[in-house]
Amino acid sequence: MADISPRTDTSTDADTDDKNMRFQSDQSLAMLGSDTSDKSRDQKTLRRLAQNREAARKSRLRKKAYVQQLESSRMKLTQLEQELQRARQQGIFISSSADQSQSMSGNGALAFDVEYARWLEEHIRRINELRGAVNSHAGDGELRIIVDGVLAHYDDIFRIKGDAAKADVFHILSGMWKTQAERCFLWLGGFRSSEILKLLIHQLEPLTEQQLSDITNLQQSSQQAEDALSQGMDALQQSLAETLAGPPGSSGSSGNVANYMGQMAMAMGKLGTLEGFIRQADNLRQQTLQQLHRVLTTRQSARALLAINDYFTRLRALSSLWVARPRE
Repeated sequence: MADISPRTDTSTDADTDDKNMRFQSDQSLAMLGSDTSDKSRDQKTLRRLAQNREAARKSRLRKKAYVQQLESSRMKLTQLEQELQRARQQGIFISSSADQSQSMSGNGALAFDVEYARWLEEHIRRINELRGAVNSHAGDGELRIIVDGVLAHYDDIFRIKGDAAKADVFHILSGMWKTQAERCFLWLGGFRSSEILKLLIHQLEPLTEQQLSDITNLQQSSQQAEDALSQGMDALQQSLAETLAGPPGSSGSSGNVANYMGQMAMAMGKLGTLEGFIRQADNLRQQTLQQLHRVLTTRQSARALLAINDYFTRLRALSSLWVARPRE
């Protein structure tokens, strides 16, 4: 038993050492695993930070490009204004009505664009004057004079468009003198009176029952007149298409040439009615503004004119933003 005891102690010490070594090994593996996990998390964090930095860099680049495009659009607008000013100085714009007709016949589209730009500039000045009077609570007498001036200025653009339609009815009908967003809502060279009245009903509250009834009736009658003019335009287009199609003829024959010339003469006659459609549409717009003014009080009329202007101003601003939008 004395011989056995030392061997037993030695065996126990060896087992303890083995356990200690295994425990230390397990601790080392655990620490190594923990380090590996931390490194993995650090790598994910670094990747995420790098992705965020790249996204922020791209966002800054897009914003910079957007600002540059806005500045470019502003410069183009300034250049256009300078060209219009030079055109006036060179005599392209002529104020007298007699010389205006002659200028229109020479270059109707350009002359009208210059006229419209000048009208719009004066319109904005009058609207700013009206807005200042409303905000400062000007008296009814002063406000009435400004409102009447704005309405009379609307009469000017209808007259200018009528003269331009005689020279180039397609230019007025296409609305190329308007911005892109305005052209989206264009109807026979201008706005739809019925749509404007729908917008105003909610912006002019409170209205009396009689005013609300009058405006609703005015909106309905405007809609009926617009529908009638639209149907007339559709019928004209259909008739014009049938005239241009014409009966078939033998190629190169004298009869076919005469038939062709007859078709063109008939088509030209039908195109002449386009001017009448433009004039009737503008008359409807003009009468709608005048009747609305009679239904409303002076201050309500002022608010209505400001609301109409704000609507078209937003359309022009939308067009500018659309043109300057980032393109990736």
